[in-house]
Amino acid sequence: MEIKKAKNGATVINDCYNANYDSMKAALEYLGKLENKRKIAVLGDMLELGEFSEDLHKKVGKEVAKNKIDILICVGNDSKNIAKEANENGMNLENIYMCKNNIEAINILQKISNENDSILLKASNGLNFTEICMAICNN
Repeated sequence: MEIKKAKNGATVINDCYNANYDSMKAALEYLGKLENKRKIAVLGDMLELGEFSEDLHKKVGKEVAKNKIDILICVGNDSKNIAKEANENGMNLENIYMCKNNIEAINILQKISNENDSILLKASNGLNFTEICMAICNN
């Protein structure tokens, strides 16, 4: 996990190298405990989970709602289960974005984020979320 500054002043929690249920849960708990910040989670697929993939992505969605994340941006096919479960557990659908790729996620972040936000970037390395971090951060 690496803390960076976005070009707009937001705090970026860059944890995009690896993802499994336990690391997603821990990252969401960390984000949820930050005070006086709007919390944005940009979450992508957790790869190589086989038959457990759907269930584990749904469990992540429950963690999103439980940790009172303000905005959820999902990237990837399996992350639709994160979004669906977050909504079913109380997250407002207006605050959930489904993206086909990293470029869509970058565009959304550039439109909606500001200096008072904390942004978590978390996905399996195969989704190349480093691209998102590089696009929104100063260096």
